Amino acid sequence: MTIAVSFFGLLGITGIYARQVEEAGWLGLAGFLLFSLWLVLVPGFTFFEALILPLLAVEAPTFAAGFLGIFTGSAGGTNFGTLATIWTLLGPIYILGPLLFGIATFRAGILSRWAAGVFGLGSVSSVAFALLPPDLEPLATAPVGVGLAWLGYALLTERRGPASEPQPSSAMAQRGESGAP
Repeated sequence: MTIAVSFFGLLGITGIYARQVEEAGWLGLAGFLLFSLWLVLVPGFTFFEALILPLLAVEAPTFAAGFLGIFTGSAGGTNFGTLATIWTLLGPIYILGPLLFGIATFRAGILSRWAAGVFGLGSVSSVAFALLPPDLEPLATAPVGVGLAWLGYALLTERRGPASEPQPSSAMAQRGESGAP
């Protein structure tokens, strides 16, 4: 599920950013890059935890317990180096990415400002979910998911005016209406 959410979330955030790239500015770019980085890194941890770690638990239970400790901050005697650091940084990246992108989208004024607010503030509200029991912590991503889905809906249902008729080029105007050279 995490892999699918990350894949489609990456496609969605790219489309939303592409629609407002000029209006979002540097703040939008920073939010887009941070949230995209989060969407790219999280499935790797989830894939390893769900599909590889159960196989290793039988052969190397100390390693498996240490890897699971990365998520809680108690890796035990096993040193995972960069992986533990990356996992620790994913929290601030998850908060800052949507927050910056939500602010930039709100300021751009192209898509729904309410959706941008839910998306941006949803990541900040996820800190409060740390106070809940561990079984309910995955619900912390729900406000960001709702905001992203709402922004995607706003993008898909956006009404744009009809394209203007092409203006004759200056070369055509110089030749006259007959079009003769």
